[in-house]
Amino acid sequence: MDADLRLDPKADLELAMALADAADAVTLPRFRAADLRVDRKPDRTPVTDADTAAEAALRALITEHRPDDAVLGEEEGGDLSADGRGWVLDPIDGTKNFSRGMPAWATLIALTLDGDPVVGVASAPALGRRWWAARGLGAWTSDGPGSPPRRIAVSGVGDLADAYLSTTDLRVFGRQGRMEHWLSLVDACWETRAFGDFWQHCLVAEGVLDVAVDPIANAWDLAAVVPILAEAGGRMTGLSGTGTFAEGDGIATNGLLHAPALALVGTTPRP
Repeated sequence: MDADLRLDPKADLELAMALADAADAVTLPRFRAADLRVDRKPDRTPVTDADTAAEAALRALITEHRPDDAVLGEEEGGDLSADGRGWVLDPIDGTKNFSRGMPAWATLIALTLDGDPVVGVASAPALGRRWWAARGLGAWTSDGPGSPPRRIAVSGVGDLADAYLSTTDLRVFGRQGRMEHWLSLVDACWETRAFGDFWQHCLVAEGVLDVAVDPIANAWDLAAVVPILAEAGGRMTGLSGTGTFAEGDGIATNGLLHAPALALVGTTPRP
């Protein structure tokens, strides 16, 4: 049992993995379904019947097993107190990919304690991948059905000139008037792609990428990957260099590259 008796990392991780199994059972059969219903929310982002059904299933299980925990989800909202336990849910991160038949999407599940993510699961069933972590238990992944779990760790790249960089949609930097900052980071790095969403942060955690930047993100987009990155030896903050998952943006690195990457792309004034 953790020193803080409100957290049992092993038991809470087991529940989070069971939640991910339940979500996969809802989302995967709807992936590429001919009758998939896709609507648009007020912010013009897509939402499918799989998003809403998966979140409803997750909430029902949390109510059954942890009835006193708070819940914040992308589709049904909610609040997380700065004190106590709470779950942060993104039933489908990468709904645009999901709705277009691209397999790079995942259900993201995080448990927070006093506002700090301490358990995280990112389950991408169409990729056959899952990443998970809990405080003190390490970060892990599975490479496909039936494959044994393997522990993951960030890369040891210590120079931006050798770094592999990713973002989600680089046009956001332009809309924010910060394209120059993004391009300065691109020019400083070895290679750049746009793997996007949860995937890029999980790839940082397993040492495939070195830096991943989300210029705009919601709390449910980032909470689950915070403990995965931390337990893998990496780091995530907002682009201000502080906080983790609720600032509206995020940068994930192997830790070694955090300060030099922020110096180029961060929102704080440059010296």
